[in-house]
Amino acid sequence: MKEHIQALLETTLSTLQAQGKLPAELDPRIQVDRTKDKSHGDLATNLALLLAKPAKQNPRVLAQLLVDHLPHSELVAKTELAGPGFINFFLDSNWLGSQIDAMVANDRANVPVVEQPQTIVVDYSAPNVAKEMHVGHLRSSVIGDAVVRALEFQGHNVIRANHIGDWGTQFGMLIAHLEELEKENPDVADSGLSDLEQFYRESKQKYDADAAFAERARNYVVKLQGGDTYCLAMWQKLVNITLQHNQAVYDRLNVSLTPEHVMGESMYNPMLADIVDDLKAKGLAVEDQGAVVVYLDEYQNKDGNPMGVIIRKKDGGYLYTTTDIACAKYRYEQLNADRVLYFIDSRQHQHLMQAWNIVRKAEYVPESVSLEHHAFGMMLGKDGRPFKTRSGGTVRLVDLLDEAQERASALLAKRDTDFNESEKAEIARRVAMGAVKYADLSKSRTTDYIFDWDNMLSFEGNTAPYLQYAYTRIQSIFRKSGILTDANLQGQVIITVAAEEALANKLLQFNDAIKSVADKGLPHLMCLYLYELSGAFMTFYEACPINKEGVTIEERNSRLRLCAATAKVLDQGLSLLGIDTMERM
Repeated sequence: MKEHIQALLETTLSTLQAQGKLPAELDPRIQVDRTKDKSHGDLATNLALLLAKPAKQNPRVLAQLLVDHLPHSELVAKTELAGPGFINFFLDSNWLGSQIDAMVANDRANVPVVEQPQTIVVDYSAPNVAKEMHVGHLRSSVIGDAVVRALEFQGHNVIRANHIGDWGTQFGMLIAHLEELEKENPDVADSGLSDLEQFYRESKQKYDADAAFAERARNYVVKLQGGDTYCLAMWQKLVNITLQHNQAVYDRLNVSLTPEHVMGESMYNPMLADIVDDLKAKGLAVEDQGAVVVYLDEYQNKDGNPMGVIIRKKDGGYLYTTTDIACAKYRYEQLNADRVLYFIDSRQHQHLMQAWNIVRKAEYVPESVSLEHHAFGMMLGKDGRPFKTRSGGTVRLVDLLDEAQERASALLAKRDTDFNESEKAEIARRVAMGAVKYADLSKSRTTDYIFDWDNMLSFEGNTAPYLQYAYTRIQSIFRKSGILTDANLQGQVIITVAAEEALANKLLQFNDAIKSVADKGLPHLMCLYLYELSGAFMTFYEACPINKEGVTIEERNSRLRLCAATAKVLDQGLSLLGIDTMERM
């Protein structure tokens, strides 16, 4: 709707310039916004106010001139001037009704595919090998996945990149410890090492306490980095075990990552030496006390001098910055990315900016390719501190999901239903996973948020259970009406009541919500939209009876179509967040 009005205004402006009624050099950014007060219409623009000074005209007179030359549109019922020169647009109710009919008839709720799809690489989740996923991985995983789903729904070619930590000096001790375990049990790797955290701790303890073990571990690091066949095979076992653990979590959370999306640090290792040599050849990197350093004027140290970014240590080892330079280069040159999105916590911002600064200076990635850090804050406990176990340890993600499911099961057990045990378990699973994800997704990713079990599992307020229940309530309306599929809906949407118009208006904002998530990487905007849509539906449901005596066939059918459109958008919107709906709950 906003884009349509913007197009009308662009045509009007061009017409007035061609007629000499406005200066030809005017090229404003036309902004159309939704009004907060229905008496001011549905949409409004301040274009006349923006143009008044450069056009040397009175803003209200200019507003009238724009309105007088506005092309006819079936979308607009009328326009009004307000205040010093605002133009308010009132949408035509017949047009609104036709758009809802189109949403009902279309599998995509009539959301268009973008005209110029891009190749977009999305870097998210990124757990470490030989460690279990913890709550710190939740935000990256679910936020990144929601944005991926929105981008794909728009029609973009999306490449998921799970940048796992699968390289580094720690693998020497991990290989050495796995080797010892295999002497006792040759099948230990195949059995999956059920407790990765314990395995990692044991490896570190042995490394710190046993000099011979530490020496063997250091030798394995050198051999691994040199391509030794045995060490690479042991390393691959550790990677495979970790991926199995991770995939179980992804599947449970309905996160769309699979092993084929893994692009770990090791993938870029063959590129690092050439990159260091190239940066030196270009005069961007210099030798300094045995290390290779890039000095960036854009960043200063405490003495006010350019900050040095080490890309190769004096012992020949590379750093995360070197890997991230290679990573950006690869994604442009090999994956042909038009846009690259990184969902990494806010503490890594300067690190990424420095790496990308070097990438741009070296001309590895042109300015036309967008490199975006979509940072996120931390998950906090009710005490306002990082979310931990009672003993102060890191919370394993699988433990968090187990507790969510237990709490959801207990909550649903209090309700009087006719579900069997299998159905109850499935409903509890969907409610629990949806609640955990939505509690995160509904908060702006740029801020920290407090994890609250009671709030996230509530059937009231801006929560997943509330939205899931709103969907099931609409399904119960259809069951009561005897109409079970959209294909059996008759008639067309006829808007006569304010609550119907408000719901129709909100439904047509679905595409804008998807676009906001895709453009800004902010899934909470979709959550807010779906919550507002549910509120608009409840107001409509209370004001507009459907399956009651005294309601005409035309009214009933029209309102059922509004219900169908709402259910479709709720289902699709929650699906874009990776959250399941249910016919009954």
